[in-house]
Amino acid sequence: MRDLTPEQCEELRDAARCHVCGKPFATGDTRVRDHCHLTGRYRGPAHSTCNLNYKDSHIISVIFHNLSGYDAHFIIEDVANAFEGSVELLPLTKEQYIAFTKNVANTADRYGARACVKLRFIDSYKFLSTSLDKLASYLDRSHMRILRAEFRHLSEKDFQLLTRKGVFPYEYVDSVERLHETRLPPCESFHSSLTGDTVSGDDYAHATTVWNRFAIENLGQYSDMYLKTDVLLLADVFENFRDTCIRGYGLDPAHYYTLPGYTWDAMLLHTGIEFELLTDVDMVLFVERGVRGGLSQCSHRYARVNNRYAPSYDPSEPSSYLMYYDVNNLYGWAMWYILEVDLEYPRYLHDAHADLSFCPTRETPPDKRQEKLLATLCDKQRYVIHYRTLQQCTRHGLRVARIHCALEFAQSAWLRDYIELNTAFRTRATNDFEKNLYKLMNNAVFGKTMENVRNRVDVKLVTRWEGRYGAEALISHPNFHSRSVFGENLLAVELRRLSHIQPADIRGHVHSGHLEDAPLRGPLRLHGPAVW
Repeated sequence: MRDLTPEQCEELRDAARCHVCGKPFATGDTRVRDHCHLTGRYRGPAHSTCNLNYKDSHIISVIFHNLSGYDAHFIIEDVANAFEGSVELLPLTKEQYIAFTKNVANTADRYGARACVKLRFIDSYKFLSTSLDKLASYLDRSHMRILRAEFRHLSEKDFQLLTRKGVFPYEYVDSVERLHETRLPPCESFHSSLTGDTVSGDDYAHATTVWNRFAIENLGQYSDMYLKTDVLLLADVFENFRDTCIRGYGLDPAHYYTLPGYTWDAMLLHTGIEFELLTDVDMVLFVERGVRGGLSQCSHRYARVNNRYAPSYDPSEPSSYLMYYDVNNLYGWAMWYILEVDLEYPRYLHDAHADLSFCPTRETPPDKRQEKLLATLCDKQRYVIHYRTLQQCTRHGLRVARIHCALEFAQSAWLRDYIELNTAFRTRATNDFEKNLYKLMNNAVFGKTMENVRNRVDVKLVTRWEGRYGAEALISHPNFHSRSVFGENLLAVELRRLSHIQPADIRGHVHSGHLEDAPLRGPLRLHGPAVW
């Protein structure tokens, strides 16, 4: 560590807060000098425990755009067999993965830790779920530092041609010989049978301009230029995304797999909330039953108004109006928080509620096998519902036939500060990239609270048959589910999960509570403050 300057010594002596965790130094806390172990540079005063946990990362992130949407098996097979070290998967299914990590064997840090270097392949689409073309259009030219550094010799006019995503005739190039062609293929050669579309005249004209301006000699050189600019544009997009997130939240998204996971941690850091861990399995299952998913219905798409402002107004008919509501920050508002009840849906309400009925339930539609969330007019049995929603239902005519049990808990507006932080960030945003990001940060944290961990799968990737962690041992496990063969030396084995980590939505909904039997008829009063 470098010697401290007089100013740094004074800062260390007078510091009131740890520069790592941001919490104040309490009486008796051990205060240490935190420094970078690579450069020796002093970083600031820190708690002793914070200093010990503030370690250099040995994970190198390798970023692909829309990695999960394509067949990555050829990459995984090469990565798994190119050099020693296991491959860990974070799967969606046996075929598709959120990320995969290569543990580099025979690497050790100065303390002798084995396999400390990891190559983590992540999908930037899990953070920025739109096309690279659109993402690049959000960036100012001044933010394209990586692309500009690679093409620093170009004039501003020529560089402008590379600041948008190009086009490439994927299906036309069906052999190596195609890459030796000395002319850009005609516009119809850019047709995609997958989408049924071809490139626009503007995109083809841009490709022709790039070909001529950069004196490209054959389609192979054009392919190199196309791929190079794609990679550099993605690098600029993701680096700007990292800069924005670190500046706003103090966390680096390169250490995460998806945006929901990142925004959840950012919320925990900003709010400082500590959730009570539920240890009663009945509580967990009770609240879990209240998370039902997205509604499936046939909406009424046409309506006709009759009022004095309409050109076809008929005074003899009743007046009617159409209202358009643009509700801002709906995800941020909707986070309310429980009763198990029997509800009666009176027949006289059926016509009035036919378009969108209250209290949807998960049922199997006629002639179907998969359950859907359906808005039906049937009576509801043992329906788990929040009391504010139940009040809305009773105001519109539904009747509570029986209350089976209730979860009483203390509530607070613990998420409000984070929602308002993102709303303020979005108000001050100077470009579309930041506006979309801050909106997504609110939407994604809501989605994280609704995550169903039972849908997670456990997939192991193996490259050998024998051994403790080989395919033979995994297939013989009692929780073996299925396997997929990707190559001669690559096999994916899916195992049934033996346990589930408690979902985030349970931790978020319940701060402190208990279940109590309530075989009562009539209204039930919940004790404690109301939710924001």
